[in-house]
Order: sequence, then structure tokens, then C-alpha cells
Amino acid sequence: MWLLIFLVWMVIWAGGTYWYLFGKPSPFSLESLSPPGPREFDQRKRNQVLKQGKMIAAENLDVIVIGSGIGGLTAAATLAKAGKRVLVLEQHDQAGGCTHTYIEKGFEFDVGLHYIGQLHENSLLRVAFDQLSEGQLEFQLLNQHFETIQIGLGDEKREYTIFSGKTEMKAHLLKQFPDDTEAIEAFFKIMKVLRAKKTNYLATLKLIPLWLSLFLLKSGIADLVSPVFRLSGTCATDFASTLTSNKDLHLIFAYLFYGVPPKDSSVLINALMLHHYKRGAYYPKGGASEIAFNIIRTIQKYGGNCLVRAPVSQILVNKKGTAYGVKVRRGQEEVEVHAPVIVSNCGIFSTFQKLLPPEIQVKPDIQERLNLMKHGRGSLLLFSGFDGTEEELGLVSTNFWLFKNNDMDKSMDDFFTLSKEEAPENIPMMFITIPSSKDPEAKLRHPGKSCMTILTMVKYEWFEEWKDTTVHKRGDEYYNYKMRFAKNLFDWACTVFPKLRDKLVFQEAATPLTNMHYLGAQRGAMYSAELNLDRFHAEAVARSRCNTPVKNLYISGQDVFSSGIAGALHGGLLCASTVLGHIVYLDLLLLKKKLKRKKARELAQLAKEKLQ
Repeated sequence: MWLLIFLVWMVIWAGGTYWYLFGKPSPFSLESLSPPGPREFDQRKRNQVLKQGKMIAAENLDVIVIGSGIGGLTAAATLAKAGKRVLVLEQHDQAGGCTHTYIEKGFEFDVGLHYIGQLHENSLLRVAFDQLSEGQLEFQLLNQHFETIQIGLGDEKREYTIFSGKTEMKAHLLKQFPDDTEAIEAFFKIMKVLRAKKTNYLATLKLIPLWLSLFLLKSGIADLVSPVFRLSGTCATDFASTLTSNKDLHLIFAYLFYGVPPKDSSVLINALMLHHYKRGAYYPKGGASEIAFNIIRTIQKYGGNCLVRAPVSQILVNKKGTAYGVKVRRGQEEVEVHAPVIVSNCGIFSTFQKLLPPEIQVKPDIQERLNLMKHGRGSLLLFSGFDGTEEELGLVSTNFWLFKNNDMDKSMDDFFTLSKEEAPENIPMMFITIPSSKDPEAKLRHPGKSCMTILTMVKYEWFEEWKDTTVHKRGDEYYNYKMRFAKNLFDWACTVFPKLRDKLVFQEAATPLTNMHYLGAQRGAMYSAELNLDRFHAEAVARSRCNTPVKNLYISGQDVFSSGIAGALHGGLLCASTVLGHIVYLDLLLLKKKLKRKKARELAQLAKEKLQ
């Protein structure tokens, strides 16, 4: 009898698993794609998509998405293509989150998208972008020499370059560090694990039942399947120290800083970030805002919409603990909008500490989820516009990472313990990107103009005294303080590009308070929750998932898995999978295989024709 019960249970389990994986129609298809149309340069027409502020009929909605960053738009477009009626609500006056751009005095600046990797033909990320935009997004492959790293100042400065390419990336590093061959080989072995797509296992921890994830991890079965679970919780500094004593190489292994020092970061995530660009670095043709522009058009095509100037003030939760809608501020009044599913793309801290009713916020299971995360550090961006072309100014599409010394752990610790007055003159590192040199169409939109964005990390507390002031009205003290950072950043940049100083015609600095206003980022953290080592221990990865203790409330975006455009997009796909009860990654993988087979047939036919 027990055998019969077990067999029945196995049949039910197998049937349920098959239904979960394959039993529902895919939101994605090759038939939905069409060749890219002409780029829309008319800003008024673009604003009709990106700045739609008129309240529409919000009845019979299936899903409300809070926040129009790439994570929210990805979830919204996927759910819309699956037949759901979706409304995206954005608090800013322009959609796109960190993919939005702003135009000032003839200059167009990207605020969060600087380059993207893994967009080579038929890659999973490229297939995802194609499906989300229905084939309308195009990307420019940047120079193979896509990064320059400078360590030190003056006569002590050393310069290293990073090249993309399946074999060229490692080969080029070996040339620059001939005495550290074994260390580089060991680091690239981790990247080989990534190449084998084993990071998918980490995402799987979020999609299978939590009890099963924890069983696989605590029993040791997961470690037998792949080293990825152990590596995700391995300290980057400790790992690098076992490979080499060369501090410059330590920095190279962790130069893609994202707000935490190497001693607090995961070696797997650092390797993942470098691996992300191994097959090339890309930039959207037409600028970063093309991403939101085209994905929103997909949402609209399937009956949804994106509304700006629509800040959500509260997520509505009934007495049974189920989310059923939101309150939206429209001018001086609040409007309730109802839907059976609420997706929050505004970060776990804003969601749980700001938008949920107070009596829900204090519940132990909510606090338990919050305890898995820490607030990320703030950022300061300096936007500079110049009269002159890239040729005249000596600008390039290559990114520059500048470090005052090769000890990132000590540099960051020292910097973040400085007083407010000491900080502006002691910036230890910065990142330079030149969007006008990356987008081949920038010359058409803004002829004779060039622009640069410089980014560094800062402490929210240095700006906290002005948190209750309003944008553009924060006073002279605030302006003078942030421009002290700006002066030092720009002076440092001019050591790399000496022709810039005399051609500067526009400059503005964005602080953590700017991020709070325009991005809705708690404490101005551009990367949302901190990407520290604790967050990437396998058990923490399993526990931090899209569904929440509040029924029908889901989390999307950077706080689901990782940061950046690709990380937030994957957060959106994971969220859509959870809402639909169907793993959309399998649909994308099947499409990827179809496209590869199609490409192989085309190449075979081409070879056959050449032989004839």
C-alpha cells in the first residue's frame, strides 16, 4: 500500500513539475520579432512613450508594476506578452529608471547605463532583449580595448588595459602580468565555471521551493553538483591572496567596483562581472533611453501602459494579508488602483519600509527578509559637456577606471571613515565613461557636442543635512559642497584627457539626494541593496526571492539577484516566472537553440553555395 501511495505521489509530482516547466504557453516567440525600424529622433514623439502622464482607465488590470527601471519593464513586458493587462507606475517624469537619459543645453547624458556585455549573437541576454523589444533594439559593439585601468598618480602611475575576446582577454592579461601566469589561470578557471552556465544554478535556488533549496544546500548535494555554490560565498580578497601577492593584479580581479570593497565581495560575482564582457562590450544605438522606449512600446502593444508622475504612496493590503492594489498620488489627491498582482521594482527597503502599511512592516517574516540585505552606498555622478567632436578632444569609447593606489580595501575603508569636510579632497577612485563616443548616432542627434560622465561612490551621511530640501532649491552650501567633489573629479579626468578643460561648457553633479529624487533610491544607493558577501552566500540567495510574505506582492529588479542592467533584467525575468508559475528562462533557452540551429543552416547553405 505504501508503495502505491509513493507511486501516486511520484506521478502527481512529475505531472506538476512538467506543467510548471512546460505546460503553459510561452510569452516569447520568433514570430513576434520584426526587423528594427528607423530610429525615432523626434523628441515629442519619444515623450509620448517615455513621458506619458495622462491618467488612463485603470480598470480590469491584472498586474500593477511599481517603478519603470529595467527590472520593472522586463517583468511588465513579459507578463503583458503572456496575456496580462499591466500598468507600470513611475514616480519620476520620465520612464526608464537607470536607463533614462537627460538632455541639457544640447548634451545627452546617460545616468546609469554605461555599457552592457553578453550581447553577442544568439546569447541569452540578446535573445531576451530581442523578445522584450520585439527586435527593435540594436547595440553597437565597442572597441576590443574596452577598459583602461590606471593605478597611482604622477610618476607612480601604472596603466593596464582590458581586451574583450574569448581568448584575447586572458592572453592580454598574461602579457601584462608575465610573472603571475598561475594566478591568472586560476581566476579564469572560475570564469570557465561561468562559461559552463553553472550560475543558472543560483537562479534555480530562487525558483524551486525554498525547502528543497535549503535541503540541497545543507545536505551538501548542491556542492556535489557544482562549485558555484561554494564560490558564491568566497571572499574576493582572500581568494586573490591565495593566488598572488601582486596587489595590482588583486585590483584587476576586482576593479569593477559596485560599492563594496573586495574583502566584502564575492569572488564569483567579481569573476561574473569580468566574464560578462568577455565576448564584447556593447552600447544601445540611439542611446540608453532606447531600451525603455522600445520595451514600453511592447507593453503598449499588448494592452498595457506606463504612467509617469504617478508616485505610489502605499501598497494596499487587506485583513487576510493579501495585496490588492496601490494608492497613487495625483496632484493633491490620492487615487486607489486595484489589481490582483503587485510587482514592486523600487527596491526591497522602499517596498517593505515605506510602501507597506505600518502594521505589516513590523511582522517578523518581513523583518527577516530585510535582515538579509544592507543599504547600499550612495554615488556621485559628474556630467560634463564640451564643445567639440571626439576627434578634436581626443575622446574614445574606452572606459577609464582610476585608482590612487592598489589597495582597494584600505582605500575604501579610509575614505568612508572621513569626515564630511575631508571627503571631497580625498576621492580614492573613479570611473569615466564617454557616451557620445559609444553611440554612433550621437553625432546625428547632437552634432559638434561631446559629453562625459564620471562616477564615484560617496557616503549618504555627507549629504544628509540637505535631505529635507527640494531639488534645485537646496541652497548655496549644498551646491558648493558637491562642486568640491566635482572639481577634484574633473581635475583628475583632465590628467587623462588634457584637451577637455578649455572646451567645458556645461557641468552638473548628482549626489545621493539626486538619486533619491529622480530614481526613488533609498539613501541614494544606485545599486540598491548592498552587494556584499553575505548576500551571495548560497542560503541567502535561496531565501531572497521574488515572492514575499505578503500574498500577491512580488519583488523585481536589482534586489532579486544582482546589480546593473543585466542583473536587474534577470530580476525581472525571475519575477515574471514566479508570477506566471512558469520558468520563462526555459522559453528563452529553447528560442536560443532554435536561433543557433537556424544560423548553422544558413552557414551550411552559404558554404554549399561557395562550393558550387
